[in-house]
Amino acid sequence: MPDNTPTETSRSAWFLMPMQALVTPLLAMPRVAKRALALLVDSSFCVLTIWLAYCFRLNEWTVLTGVQWLPVLVSLCMALPIFIVMGMYRAIFRYANLAAFIAVLKAIAIYGLAFMTIFTALSVPGVPRTVGILQPFLLLIAIGLSRLGIRYWLGDAYQRILNKNTVAKVLIYGAGNAGRQLAAALSNNAELNVVGYLDDDPRLKGGIMGGLPIYDPSDLPMLAEALGVHNVLLALPSASRQRRNEILELIRKARVNVRTLPDLTALAQGRVTVSDIRELEIEDLLGREAVAPRQELLDKAMRNKVVMVTGAGGSIGGELCRQILRNGPSSLILIDQNEFALYNIHAELQKLAELYEHKNLQIPILCSVRDQDRMEHIIQSWQPQTLYHAAAYKHVPLVEHNAVEGIKNNVMGTLVTARAASKCGVANFVLISTDKAVRPTNVMGASKRLAEMVLQALSAELMADRLRTNFSMVRFGNVLGSSGSVVPLFRQQIKEGGPVTLTHPDITRYFMTISEASQLVIQAGAMGEGGDVFLLDMGEPVRIADLARKMVELSGLTVRDETNPEGDIELSVTGLRPGEKLYEELLIGDNPETTEHPRIMKAREDFLFWPELLKRLNSLNGALDRYDMIAARATLAELVSGYSSTGEVSDLAFTGAETNTAA
Repeated sequence: MPDNTPTETSRSAWFLMPMQALVTPLLAMPRVAKRALALLVDSSFCVLTIWLAYCFRLNEWTVLTGVQWLPVLVSLCMALPIFIVMGMYRAIFRYANLAAFIAVLKAIAIYGLAFMTIFTALSVPGVPRTVGILQPFLLLIAIGLSRLGIRYWLGDAYQRILNKNTVAKVLIYGAGNAGRQLAAALSNNAELNVVGYLDDDPRLKGGIMGGLPIYDPSDLPMLAEALGVHNVLLALPSASRQRRNEILELIRKARVNVRTLPDLTALAQGRVTVSDIRELEIEDLLGREAVAPRQELLDKAMRNKVVMVTGAGGSIGGELCRQILRNGPSSLILIDQNEFALYNIHAELQKLAELYEHKNLQIPILCSVRDQDRMEHIIQSWQPQTLYHAAAYKHVPLVEHNAVEGIKNNVMGTLVTARAASKCGVANFVLISTDKAVRPTNVMGASKRLAEMVLQALSAELMADRLRTNFSMVRFGNVLGSSGSVVPLFRQQIKEGGPVTLTHPDITRYFMTISEASQLVIQAGAMGEGGDVFLLDMGEPVRIADLARKMVELSGLTVRDETNPEGDIELSVTGLRPGEKLYEELLIGDNPETTEHPRIMKAREDFLFWPELLKRLNSLNGALDRYDMIAARATLAELVSGYSSTGEVSDLAFTGAETNTAA
C-alpha cells in the first residue's frame, strides 16, 4: 500500500533548491571575502558566548550593561589575533580534517588561558570569575560545531545531494513488487536516481510509496520536462506483450530512454547493478506474443537422445544448442569450422549444463560440412538420432560477391551432410532454411532453395528404398538480434549519433526472436514425416523504417526529417544492396497446410527427382570449379523456380585474379 514515509530522496528534493541558492554564491565568493566572513562569524561567537556565560552564571536571561561589556571587548581583542596567527582561516572549511580541528583546539586553549588569567585568576570587579572559565569552553563548542557543520553541509551532505541531483533521473513504470524491489536496489546507486513511479492503477495514482510519488503515465511528457527525467525503467515482468507494446507507444511521445527490468532472481538476491539493467528487449520491439512451446514435441526431438548441430557457433545454431541443452539430450555434438565461434558456444554450454545440473556431454568438433569423409566419420562415431543443419552462409551481399563459396557451402555442404546422415542411419535431419529461398533475387536465397530441393529429392528417393532418415526443412524470416540483424546495427548507429541507415524507405521484413524461432524449428522437426517444408508463422511483416524510428524514439531521441529538421538522428537511405528484395515471402505456392501447432504450417513445394537433380548438381559443381559464373547462374536459374538475379553473380577471388592477369 502507498505510504507517506519520506526517504532521503524525497526529503532532499524539498531543500535542495534553497540550499543551492544559498551555497552557490557562497562558494563563488573570493577567498578574502570568505575569510572576512569567517572572522565576522567567529566575532559573533565571542559576543554570544560571553552573554551565554553570564546567563549560566546568573541562572537567568540577562542583558549586558556597563562593565559587563568589558569581557566582550577583551575577548574580541584577544581571540581574533590569536586565531589569525594560529592559521585558523587558512584552512578550507568544507574539507577540514583532524589537523584543522587540532589547530582550533590549540588556538582556543591559548586564548582560554589568557582570558581566564584576566577574569578568573586576577578578577575584574563586576565580572563573575566563572565567566572567565565558562566562556572559553562555550567558544570552543561554538567554533568547533560551526566547523563541523560547514564540513558536513558543504563537503558531505550538500555534495551527496548535489550529486544525486546531477546523476540520471529515472522513473520506474510499475509500482508493484518488482518496481519496489528495483527502487530499493537502486536507492544507493551512484548512477541512477529514482524520482518516482508510473502506474495506471487508479488506486495508486497520486499516492506516495516508500517516499516516492506515483504518477499517471499519461503525464509522462510533462514529467520528463519538469523533473528532468531522461530514463524510464520497465518493471512489468508479468505484463502481456500486447500490453507492453501499448505502454511503449505511450512512452515514445515523451523522448525518454526506455530500459527493462533485470532478472527477478538477481533482484531478490540484491545483486542489481546499473550494468544489469538492459536496453529495451528486442521482443518488445517485435510487439507480439510468443506461443509457449509444446513440451511433448521438444521431448520427442531430443530428450535423452544424441543430437548434432552443424553451424553451432552461429546465431541460430547457438540458440538451437541452448534450447536443446535445456531439454536434456544425452549428448550434444557441436560442429563448426570457425574455431573461435565453436570455443565460445562450447564454453557457454558447459556453464549452462552446470546450471541445469545436466550430466550430458557437449562435444565441440572442428569440421567443414563439405568434408564428406570427416562428416561420415563423425556421424558414424557419435550416432546422433537428430541432426539440425544450420551451417550456411547467410549474408546476402557477401554471398552475392562470393558465389562459389556460398553455393558450395549452402548446397554441396547440405548434400554432403544429408548423405552422411542417411548412410549412418540418422533418424531425423532438419534443415534451417530461409524466406529468401522463395522466388529469390540473390545467390544466398537460390542456394538455400536448392538445398531444400536436395533434401526433398533425397527424401523421395529414400522413401522409395524404404530407408529411415526423415528429412525436413524449416523456413522462416529474419530473427531479431542475430548476426547481421538490423536491430544491433541500428542500436550501434543510434549510440554513435547516427545516421541510421536504411536500404529503402519501403523495405519490409518478417521478424521473430531467436529463441522463438529455435523452439519452433525443434517442434517442426519433430512433426516431420519426410520431405516436409515447414513454414513458421512470422506474424505481420515489419516496415524497417518504422522499426528504426521506434528504436530512435525509445532511446529518448527524435528523428531528424523534413518535419523536424532539429531532430537528433537522421534516417539515411543508402539504396538496395546487391540481391536485396523490398519484401520477403514464405510460400512459393498458395497451398499451405495447417499442422498440430498454431505457428507452424506445411508447404508442398515442387522439386526435381533425384536422378535428374544429381545430374544438374554435378553440372553446377563443375561450373563452380571452373569459376564459370555465367554457367553457374544459368544452372541456378534452371533449377530454382522464380530465381532472377538483380545484379551480376560474381566471385571476388576470381575477379581479382582475372584483373591482375589482364594487367
